[in-house]
Amino acid sequence: MLAIYKRELKSYFTSMMGYVFVAFVLVVVGIYFAAYNLNAYPLIGYTLYNVTFLFLILVPILTMRSLAEEQRNKTDQLLYTSPVSLLGIVIGKFLALISVFGIPVLVICFYPQILGQYGTVNMPMSYLAIFGFFLLGCAYIAIGMFISSITESQIIAAVISFVVLMASYQMEGIASFFSDTAVTSLIAFSVLFLLIGVGYGVAARNVVMPAVLFVLAEAVLGGFYLANSVWFEGAFAAMLKKLNLAGLSYNMIQSGILDFTNIVFYLSVIGFFLFLTVQSIKKKRWN
Repeated sequence: MLAIYKRELKSYFTSMMGYVFVAFVLVVVGIYFAAYNLNAYPLIGYTLYNVTFLFLILVPILTMRSLAEEQRNKTDQLLYTSPVSLLGIVIGKFLALISVFGIPVLVICFYPQILGQYGTVNMPMSYLAIFGFFLLGCAYIAIGMFISSITESQIIAAVISFVVLMASYQMEGIASFFSDTAVTSLIAFSVLFLLIGVGYGVAARNVVMPAVLFVLAEAVLGGFYLANSVWFEGAFAAMLKKLNLAGLSYNMIQSGILDFTNIVFYLSVIGFFLFLTVQSIKKKRWN
C-alpha cells in the first residue's frame, strides 16, 4: 500500500495537476480570506464555507485519472495482480489524493494565526472549521474516486463527478420540488427503487435478481405505508436534504461547532464509497 501511495503522490507532482490544484485552492481561498476575514469577519470558517463550491470544479479534475487512467492504459491488469490487496490499492490511491488536498489545507492552518495578529480569534472554532472543510473535501474525493473506477475515460469521469457533486450541492433546492404528503414520498421512493433496480440490472447484466429485489422492496414499502402513512410525510424531501454534503457541514465549518454526528456521517460516506470502489474493481477484474 505504501508503494501505491508513493507512486500516486509522485505522479501528481510529476505532472502539473498537483501544483495547479494546490495553487488554485490557495489563490481562491486567499482572495476570500482577504475580502472577508481581513476586512470584517474574524472567523476563518466564514471564508471556508463560502469557497466549498471549489470542490465542484477541482475534485472531478483531481480524481478523474485516479483509476480511469489505469484502465485506459491497460496498466490496471498489472496493478490488480500485484501482491497488494484491492483494498490496499484503493486506500493507497485515496491517501495520495487527500495528501494533495491536505497541502493547501495545511497552509490554511496558518490563517487563524495571521488573524490573531490583528485581534482576538477563537482558535478552537477556527481549527474545527478547517477540520470540517478537510472532511468535506475527503468525502467528495471518495465519491470522485468511485466514479473514476467505473469508466475508462477521464473526461467522462470528470463530467459525471461534476454532475453528481453539483446535484448534491443543490439538493436543498431539489428537495423543495417535492411536497410533504405521504403519497408523494411513496411514489418518489418507488421510482427511486425502480431506477436502482434498472441500474443494477444493466451493470450486472442480470434481469431476474433486480426484478425480485424490486418486488420485495415495493412490498416492504407498501407494507410500511399501510401500517402508518404518517411515516412517509416529508420523508423523501428529508432524505434528499441529507444528501447535501456541503449543507450538512454548516455547523462545523461556518459555526466552528464540534458535531460528532457530522464527523461520523462524513467518515461513513468515505467508507461507503471506498467500499463501492473496491467492489467496482473486483467486478472489472473478474470480467
